Parts: sequence; C-alpha cells; structure tokens
Amino acid sequence: MRLLSLTLIFLGLMAVSCMKINNSCSYKESTVVADTAQVNYIQRYFSTNNITNMQLHPCGAFYKINNAGTGGLNTILCSRVYFNYAVYKMGYSIAFDSHSSTQGISFLLGELIAGVQKLAPLIQPGGSITMYIPPSLAYGSQVLKDQNGNVILPANSYLRFEMSLIAVQ
Repeated sequence: MRLLSLTLIFLGLMAVSCMKINNSCSYKESTVVADTAQVNYIQRYFSTNNITNMQLHPCGAFYKINNAGTGGLNTILCSRVYFNYAVYKMGYSIAFDSHSSTQGISFLLGELIAGVQKLAPLIQPGGSITMYIPPSLAYGSQVLKDQNGNVILPANSYLRFEMSLIAVQ
C-alpha cells in the first residue's frame, strides 16, 4: 500500500513537472521596426485612397480599432488566440487568405507575423481591428505560394489584415 501511495505521488509530481515544461514559452518579443520608407509608403497609400483614422504603432504598422471588445485580458506571445481574419495584399480587394468560423482559427500569438504580434493585443475578445503591415513586419522577402506552387503573395508585399478576436487563452 505504501509503495502504491509513493508511486501515485511520484506520477503526480511528474505530471505537474511535465505541465510546467509544456507551458514554457520560448517566443521572444520582436524588436523589428519598419523603416521610414515603409512607413511613408503606407502613409502615401492612405492619402491617395482617402483612408483616415489610422494610428501608427511604434513598430511602424498602422491600425484602426473597429471594436475594442471586452474582457480585460492580457494577451502575450504565448497566449493562444482564436480569431477570424482576411488578409489582402495592400491595394487589392480580394483576400489571398482568410478564415471564418464560429470558433475561429487558433494559433499561439508568437507564431504569427510580427505586425500581428504587436497589434492583436490592442483588442479584447469580441473586438476587431484593421491593420496595415509593412513587409518588414510581415513576410519580408519571402514569397508565399499555394499548394500548387503558384505565387499568392510576392516578396516585400504590404498587407491589410482584418482580424476579429474571438477568445484568448
């Protein structure tokens, strides 16, 4: 009986220990900041297209909070976020990628592009945000292709990202 008790305690300690290991976060906050040329390019786009009420984040991405949401949650890089989104190459009206469902799509915030990592924490569950993200905070010189090898996003593309946050864990 004593051996069984010790075994159960040992297994319990191992489970707690494993949970701590599995919950560790290795994501580091991005220090990338868009250069002046990229910021100016987006500002010129806004001016040419009569886009107003956009705010400049210190990282160099622009945003507009459409709905702040509620909850008072502190979203960090290791938070699991559930959201719906549509992402467009800036200047285009057809999304090259999107997701919409009741439960949203789930990612750890630290897995997403730097611009989204910086701007998504500005809203709470139920909130929505429009983001304009320069290449240095998006995919940079990387070309995105679909499963057939077709280019869906050229290198150094500027993005418009529409996001609705459903939940944060």
